[in-house]
Amino acid sequence: MTVTGVIVKKLKEKDGDFHVRLKLDLGQDADLINEKNVEIQCGNLVFEPVCVVPVTQKSAKAACKKFHQKINLPNKGDHIEVTGIHMLDTEHGWLEIHPVTKIKLLN
Repeated sequence: MTVTGVIVKKLKEKDGDFHVRLKLDLGQDADLINEKNVEIQCGNLVFEPVCVVPVTQKSAKAACKKFHQKINLPNKGDHIEVTGIHMLDTEHGWLEIHPVTKIKLLN
């Protein structure tokens, strides 16, 4: 799936992923987010490039041991297009794009 929007927050995660909040452009399908996105992620869609930062979480070290995603991660405020798998994060309950396969800067 491919979506467009503006990066509003970026967080490095202990599992090696970047946790990014994307304010979707107007006209995106309302089904891309759910009540947990609204409640916990301020109405934003989450996307997560994987294994891009050093892993400090013991349980995640094996997953990133032989893999490092080479992806250009734009900055907060950038208008982007993100492609990846749209899925439910069953641990947290929100919808997200994880993993990300492509990010394109639009501005």
